[in-house]
Amino acid sequence: MRQDAETGDAESRGAGQSRFPPPTEYLYPFGDEPGQITAEIALSFGPGTDLSAAHIEIPPLKYNKSLLLLLTQDDCKQAAFSTTWAAINGRPLSDTYFYNAPHLRGGDMPPDTYSFGKALGSTDGTGREVRFSFTTAISPEWGYMDDKAVVRPGFTENYYRFFMRAGLMWDDVIEMLNYGVGIAFHDVNTLSVDVPDSIRAHFVSSQRIILDRLAGRGCKMLIEPNGNKAYVAAAEGYDPIQTIFLQSGGEKLRPFAVNGDLLRTRIERGLWLPAAIPAVIEAQMARPVEEREAVNIGVHGTDRSWSEMLLWLNNTYGRDGEDCLWMPAAEEYFEYNYLRHHAVVNARATENTLTLTVEMPGGLYFYYPSLTINLLGVDPGACTAVGGGETVTGLSWGRGRTADDGAEALMVNFDCRHALVVHAEHFVAVYEADPSAANRADARYFVAMLKDSDCKARLLKRIK
Repeated sequence: MRQDAETGDAESRGAGQSRFPPPTEYLYPFGDEPGQITAEIALSFGPGTDLSAAHIEIPPLKYNKSLLLLLTQDDCKQAAFSTTWAAINGRPLSDTYFYNAPHLRGGDMPPDTYSFGKALGSTDGTGREVRFSFTTAISPEWGYMDDKAVVRPGFTENYYRFFMRAGLMWDDVIEMLNYGVGIAFHDVNTLSVDVPDSIRAHFVSSQRIILDRLAGRGCKMLIEPNGNKAYVAAAEGYDPIQTIFLQSGGEKLRPFAVNGDLLRTRIERGLWLPAAIPAVIEAQMARPVEEREAVNIGVHGTDRSWSEMLLWLNNTYGRDGEDCLWMPAAEEYFEYNYLRHHAVVNARATENTLTLTVEMPGGLYFYYPSLTINLLGVDPGACTAVGGGETVTGLSWGRGRTADDGAEALMVNFDCRHALVVHAEHFVAVYEADPSAANRADARYFVAMLKDSDCKARLLKRIK
């Protein structure tokens, strides 16, 4: 399959049109996410419930999961969208061709597509779907990201528009960000690849492009390219980069043994082939939770072997298996761990109500203000209702057990993303415009994230 067979520039941009137009597709308003959030959660209990021994913990992994898996995809590969993201989100897959977000939205697919017929993920411990996610490297200094796809539904004379391109387009990145995928720096466009000062200058210029193309959404992660430690040195001198993944020479991440916020910690990942990953996971599952390492996978291109590995994860350790796996974007794990160590939780008991006030400090380019809280020392079955204050936009709760010692707990998952309702409304509108099975699944998925309310009920009624 040849690269760059068709850029589409002549068909998608008119004379005099800017090469760098603002994004015209929907993008979650990341740039408006508050930096500091106070969340209030009220837990109601049956009459006579003894709350005197109640105490709170934030577990090492969200949803009380016992295994963390992180997937980072290098080199801004188009397959990050048309294979990795597509497999996770129940979208068409192809063994021969590649496609972009405008093709998917425009109903213009390669001729050999197939699908798993379901999205892949776990649950939040209360039965609510939580899809897998991952992180993709992006290359903002290269012009191919500004290319536009040629969309020609029904055209079968040739399939040049589905030949592999140099990499992802911004349209693809925008679509993936809306589903929770993370982004990272990787290679920068400098000849001085061994000079940290030059690399750092290109981080700055790359960040400027990212903020422009993604309406204020910044990047705070580096995936070290080619084992080049000059990139690591440059990242450690560039404040916005807070998470650094290395090919070698970094720390092994053990989530249940982490005792700090991991800020600029050098974390090592492994470059395994899909066939080797089950044995890697099984080896970690055989270890006590406290000693268990995160399965931190690096990959370049992905194909059917990788999509089938993701299906195996879903069926074995995810929603259709043991349901012990949390597979977020690396940014989401980093932010969760940061909040676990820096959030302040205060509890106030009055009669049969326990009110929690959670102070959640943010950081630069933080976009995942959400936590799992375990209430211990109280019979979970005595809880009759859980409600969230104004800043709480997503909420689920139920009886659970802690991953480390199996203690029974009342688990509360809450989300404070400011535009979560608008986000859900977007996916409902997409479904109404094109009522496909995949769009219906997306609409239900994002509406299910919301806390119970009249608005949520109205949105559910619109999904037939």
